[in-house]
Amino acid sequence: MLQRSLPTGFAPCLPTKTDELPSGSQWLHEIKHDGFRVIAGKNGPRVRLYSRPGNDLTHRFPLIVETLARLRSRSCIIDGEAVACDDNGVASFDLIRHHRANESVFLYAFDLIELNGDDLRRDPLEVRKATLASIVAKASPGIRFNEHIEGDGPPSSPMPARWGSKVSWRNERIRPSVWGARATGSR
Repeated sequence: MLQRSLPTGFAPCLPTKTDELPSGSQWLHEIKHDGFRVIAGKNGPRVRLYSRPGNDLTHRFPLIVETLARLRSRSCIIDGEAVACDDNGVASFDLIRHHRANESVFLYAFDLIELNGDDLRRDPLEVRKATLASIVAKASPGIRFNEHIEGDGPPSSPMPARWGSKVSWRNERIRPSVWGARATGSR
């Protein structure tokens, strides 16, 4: 069971650059969008957003905060990427970095760490993602589920153009994650 306070020094799982990506059916492929990594926490009516190094981003992204507060769970911790999109719907790091779209920044949610007091980090990634998908299914516009591709994919294939991304991650889908460690990824 996690402590009932929101995380301030939470160490998310990070991608590692590699020349050879793992293959096989136990892997899934996720998008790493051009934005800010965010740990979003809700504890009752209290909502907090933290950056990877632990900076409080709560007041910077009101749309994410409002949407997280409306989720039906008593508490949750979601790992994701705060993203601002340009006029073509493509993630733009410059928009988010220069505070030009703070009111419209949304969260691409890709992992669920805690739900209603239960620490889910020991559960397989595919179980956490399925639970996350059901929790945020109606949460739009402030939180969106980060799509993934299951199974073995060619390591050099580009991600679908509609995802508008330059980076992909590969995560083992059946084993628990080791938080604060590195997952296999590519740039």
